[in-house]
Amino acid sequence: MKFTLSWLKAPLDTDAAVDAIAERLTSIGLEVESVEDAGARLKDFAVAQVISAEKHPNADKLRLCMVDAGDGAPLQIVCGAPNARAGIKVVLARPGTVIPVTGEALKIGTIRGVESRGMMCSARELLLGEDHDGIIELPTDAKIGDKAAIALGLTDPVIDVSLTPNRGDCTAVYGIARDLAASGLGRLREGDLSPVPGKFPSPIKPAVETEAAPMFAGRLIRGVKNGPSPKWLQDWLKAVGLRPISALVDVTNFLSLDRGRPLHVYDAAKVKGDLRARLAKDGETVLALDGKTYTLDPTMVVIADDNGPQGIGGVMGGEDSSCTDATTDVFVEAALFDPISIARTGRKLGIISDARYRFERGVDPEFVLPGIELATKMILEFCGGEPSELVVAGAPPAWKRSIDFDPGHVSRLGGIEVPKSEQIAILKRLGFTVEDAGASLKVSPPSWRSDVNLSADLVEEIVRMHGLNKVPSVAMERLHAVAKPVLTPAQRRTRFVRRTLAGRGFNETINFSFIPRAHAALFGGGDDVRQVENPISADLDALRPSVLPSLLAAAARNAARGFDNLMLFEIGAQFESGMPGAQALIAAGIRTGNGARSWSKATHPADVFDVKADMLAALEAAMGSAMTAPAKAGAPGWYHPGRSGTLALGPKVIATFGELHPKVLAAFDLKGPVAAFEINLDAIPESKAKGKARATFAPSPFQAVERDFAFVVDGKVTAEEVLRATKGADRALIEAATVFDVYEGKGVPEGKKSLAVSVRIQPRDKTLTEPEIEALAQKIVAAVTKTTGAALRA
Repeated sequence: MKFTLSWLKAPLDTDAAVDAIAERLTSIGLEVESVEDAGARLKDFAVAQVISAEKHPNADKLRLCMVDAGDGAPLQIVCGAPNARAGIKVVLARPGTVIPVTGEALKIGTIRGVESRGMMCSARELLLGEDHDGIIELPTDAKIGDKAAIALGLTDPVIDVSLTPNRGDCTAVYGIARDLAASGLGRLREGDLSPVPGKFPSPIKPAVETEAAPMFAGRLIRGVKNGPSPKWLQDWLKAVGLRPISALVDVTNFLSLDRGRPLHVYDAAKVKGDLRARLAKDGETVLALDGKTYTLDPTMVVIADDNGPQGIGGVMGGEDSSCTDATTDVFVEAALFDPISIARTGRKLGIISDARYRFERGVDPEFVLPGIELATKMILEFCGGEPSELVVAGAPPAWKRSIDFDPGHVSRLGGIEVPKSEQIAILKRLGFTVEDAGASLKVSPPSWRSDVNLSADLVEEIVRMHGLNKVPSVAMERLHAVAKPVLTPAQRRTRFVRRTLAGRGFNETINFSFIPRAHAALFGGGDDVRQVENPISADLDALRPSVLPSLLAAAARNAARGFDNLMLFEIGAQFESGMPGAQALIAAGIRTGNGARSWSKATHPADVFDVKADMLAALEAAMGSAMTAPAKAGAPGWYHPGRSGTLALGPKVIATFGELHPKVLAAFDLKGPVAAFEINLDAIPESKAKGKARATFAPSPFQAVERDFAFVVDGKVTAEEVLRATKGADRALIEAATVFDVYEGKGVPEGKKSLAVSVRIQPRDKTLTEPEIEALAQKIVAAVTKTTGAALRA
């Protein structure tokens, strides 16, 4: 919410400076984001006049100017601006002045052999615009030697307040002034709200045909002469970023900002019949004031005449009935709309407007008619004309309510002691009606405070007016010398996984949970459950069924900028099918490209074994123990069918890994190899161990033995089956078994393959003799042969 200091002081009678006002606003809960004071920024710049402007002796496009700064001898300044000429008044910067656009102090310089002792400034150099084709020419009545900010009309600071969504009353300058007056910083001026007598019946009548627009009022003003609005009004609107259009339109914009009362003006000559607030018909269209045509549906409120919709109620007016310089008769409309309906309509159509901003937060239901009266007075003053009688359809919705309030809640909830008498005084200054019922108070909020409904809301009002800066900072009491852990086991697992992946060289990403529908379909997300009805963007219209699309999109953006070798991961939600809102916490990662080139080691394309190692490291960090579950086939369709796998604990798959399918890479325009893994953190079981302490590391004191075996097995037998049989031969002695070679070809029958397995034997109670080792070797061969049909290779 932006406004100028002079605008604020129109309804607020105060002598307070802008810094004091900003401090008070923040102390009462209206946080000031910024105070832009261009006058303070330009305090060292002065008004000067060019006495002469001669051609530079050593340059055709430069001029040697003599400039009168009003305080002594003229200054010699070299200037290259095409409009530098004798007689004009300019903005002068002397040596030592900091130029805003560069942030550097101006120095005396020599340009083409001639000394220059100052600078005549352009708008761009002062951060007042983008124009730098010439220097600023000040009005002829500007006084030489005065501060340039005065001549430029930049003495009015602009204050920007960050509002919370519940404070609809403070979307008006008057509402902010009302809060400041209640805090004791000045006196509130209400203004003249007396009704304007109507001279004739209005030929246009309003009608209400939907509960989403409970009240619709207006009046016709005939014989107006539309033109520019007064300079003060244009200056205020431009200061807050609005473009002055015409007196009629500027009045509505001003009252929307000044009083939080959105209005609309129709060219009466373009309206056919009466105006009705009704629900749109499916497929109706309206050409809005932003030049776009919108297609409407029956959930949206429109203001329509006999020709059809003339505006989107509470959001934006229509172009067909808009006012121009040729307008002579105008119908002024003020209405009430349901905030939820307005918010829904604005989101569906993607329209952000000042009217929507105020209506969806709630406007004062009792200010409909006063708002029209204020608009009428301003239009008559600026444009002349003759007003009709007011015409009203509907009535304000019931808003009066009473809250039973215990004054003791202030100390219990707010942490400060405020006397009961002061609490009553604060509430009354804010416009609340208070009845003292002894131990409690009966408080009725004013019409403009639709956000106050509970006792806690009243505590907030009292505490902020008493001063949020007076609330003491108190440390939480600790019941034990050692703080109890605050993280759940699931949160700790997530932290372990994050640290492990970062330690392996991965970069963490944070992405939206929304992705394009086409990407969701590649990962099994084609069902309607995960389609977003009202997306924030056309390309974010589905909830992601996997975290991988977000990572692949990030990889594609990096690849387009020349970064091909990536290791990215994210820990976030993926949304399950079959039930709206069902989701799981997933840790997913991808490797792309060939890795960083190095003289010390060879590089290779990212493959299934890289991500398998990443996945196992993350799982072992989360579980606090080695992962012994076997890897099996059966990864989802977005993985390469022959280069992927899954890990399961019992029937539940907890992780998938592998190289991604070429069709998925093509959809994301990724050229190189990409390998990925996904871990379902919600599926990892809780540790059965009691306490946090790990078992004591107790290495065996006896010599380990390694033996190698080569088995010829059927081509369909997996390495995992051979390893499982090997380890099962004697789990007490066999510490590890790994495959170190696979061979198919000469010397091995067709349809068969040779698997070379290394077995590490670790005795615990004695050193094994050679016969004992040989017996164990025979036992291993027998177990593998029995389980897989293997034969020991000669």
